[in-house]
Amino acid sequence: MGAPRASARSKLAPMVEASGESAVPLPAPPSYALTRFMVLRLLGVVYLVAFWCLIRQGLPLIGHHGLLPADQFIRDSVGEVGSRWDAFLRMPSLFWAGVTDRELLLVGWVGLITAAFVVAGYANALMMLFLWALYLSVVHVGQLFYGYGWEIQLCETGFLAIFLCPLLSMKPFPERAAPRQVIWLFWWLIFRIMLGAGLIKMRGDPCWRNLTCLDYHFETQPIPNPLSPGFDLLPHAVHAFGVLFNHYVELGCPLLLFAGRRARHLAAFFMAALQLTLILSGNLSFLNWLTLVPILACFDDGLWARVLPRSLVERAKRSAALPPLRVHNGLAWALVAVIAVLSIKPVGNLLSAHQMMNTGFEPLELVNSYGAFGSVGKVRDEIIVEGTSDPVPDASAHWLRYEFLCKPGDPMRRPCIVSPYQPRLDWQMWFAAMSSVDEEPWFVHLVWKLLHNDPGVLSLMASNPFAAAPPRFIRASLYRYEFAKPGEPGWWKRRYLGVWMPPLSADDSRLREALQAYGWLPERSE
Repeated sequence: MGAPRASARSKLAPMVEASGESAVPLPAPPSYALTRFMVLRLLGVVYLVAFWCLIRQGLPLIGHHGLLPADQFIRDSVGEVGSRWDAFLRMPSLFWAGVTDRELLLVGWVGLITAAFVVAGYANALMMLFLWALYLSVVHVGQLFYGYGWEIQLCETGFLAIFLCPLLSMKPFPERAAPRQVIWLFWWLIFRIMLGAGLIKMRGDPCWRNLTCLDYHFETQPIPNPLSPGFDLLPHAVHAFGVLFNHYVELGCPLLLFAGRRARHLAAFFMAALQLTLILSGNLSFLNWLTLVPILACFDDGLWARVLPRSLVERAKRSAALPPLRVHNGLAWALVAVIAVLSIKPVGNLLSAHQMMNTGFEPLELVNSYGAFGSVGKVRDEIIVEGTSDPVPDASAHWLRYEFLCKPGDPMRRPCIVSPYQPRLDWQMWFAAMSSVDEEPWFVHLVWKLLHNDPGVLSLMASNPFAAAPPRFIRASLYRYEFAKPGEPGWWKRRYLGVWMPPLSADDSRLREALQAYGWLPERSE
């Protein structure tokens, strides 16, 4: 069948030449060697930060003596479902056989070193599979402190990246091109991220519809940075334009991703601009950095070649010259089929009037529902934790304040710059200020740790006012914080709202009963 076609083409060629017309070559399909290089490098940075967070904070948060011990969570979960295998099937993790502090640290360091290789340009499918399995394992035993939307987003993004790479070759520019189907799946990922965020806003807080959300957001976001007061001071008209721009990016740009090359590049440019603005205006962990990963996948080599060094461009051209191996291409198509089936529930969630944000629908977190800031706080309340060594914890006692790493406390203290790193305890304190101590059981464990000068918990804080000896009592008060106006002293002004948690001592029966109920009371004092 092939020979007659070749013969027909050879007979037609002289006729075309005789007519004086030259055949116009079809444009070559876009290549993605540089795209793959950029996507993997940025994903490697995110993984590196995520595992560094585990190394620095994992033991005080989820270690054996942590605020929410992972080993206790594993025992309780196995008891609920009946066996470790059933628990594994519900939430796959390498830790269902048990986890020790040494193993948590080992996972953190191995993950960080592997991610560093990826950042340096050396990655293959096995390495990316390894990173994905390690981080998924941590997320599934991390409980409250790993319950944020970007955790499952990293799991989904990391899984797709496995199929961008050759199985064994670790070259920055492998001999074979990246399967185009995997690039499409990155487009599908950013489509759901953006559209999910846009829809949850329109269905949620009315301030997104009346264009006033940014009048509050910069002040009330989880952890402001030094630029946040400047963004907050911008006039309402600028804030309203920002809300409109946000709606355009999150609701309009996703529809352009599959409308052709130029439209996709334009949409990706605006999506990247929004993420960079969010990075500049606050500390939202590695969420925005991670969201940039599938955005980068929307740019092909033709665009990257204009901004990257010529040496990289030439190496990418040689890499993209050969198509993917047949087996790699087949795996990519199989991945497309799997993602298509798993997308049914997330798409249904997008279309639902009762849309859920940051939700997984299957154990491996392969296709999830996303969204951020469906509602925006109009005021900022902060829990201030204080201790005293005085024998009577009344108003006349000398109370000393604990400063957290980044959350507002001392009104004179400048907001920190910490993104993409995430101080997870600070984030939970932001959530806790919106509820009561009865709804935040981990907080009583924090109090117990502070009453015993626990070095792990204190490592999560900026200072310890009781370095010589632990305090006798700990209390928590609620304050309302606002940015200081230009000309006013300090960065914040605040006013007292009331008691959030009354003073507690280590021998207080209320504290001990609460700890006992959750299995956190040690057999003997720490």
